Amino acid sequence: MRFLATVLFLTAMTLGAQDAPQHKNLKVLKDDQVMPVMKAMQGALGQKCDFCHAMPDFASDEKPKKQIARVMMELANDINAKFHDGKTHVTCYTCHRGATTPETAPPTPSQ
Repeated sequence: MRFLATVLFLTAMTLGAQDAPQHKNLKVLKDDQVMPVMKAMQGALGQKCDFCHAMPDFASDEKPKKQIARVMMELANDINAKFHDGKTHVTCYTCHRGATTPETAPPTPSQ
C-alpha cells in the first residue's frame, strides 16, 4: 500500500511539474515557445545565448540586447498578425540572415 501511495504521489508531482512554467521573466514568449524560438534566433543571428543573456542567469535583463530582442520579436509578431492566413511570413532570419545587424541596402553588384 505504501508503494502505491508513493507511486501516485510521484506521478502527481511529475504531472504538476510539467504544467508549471520552467522559464522566468517571460514578457513576449510563452513557456513552451522559449526553446524553439531561441534556437531559431541562434541561427538567424549567428550567435550563442550569451549574446543577449547575462550568463548564467537567463532571466536577467542586465544586457540591453535582450530588450532589443524582445522589441524585434514583437515587431515580427505584429507584422505576422496583419496576415489573415495564420502563417508566419516574417522571422528574425527575414532581415538578419545570420548577422547581428541586418543590412539596410542590397550588396553592391560585383563587376
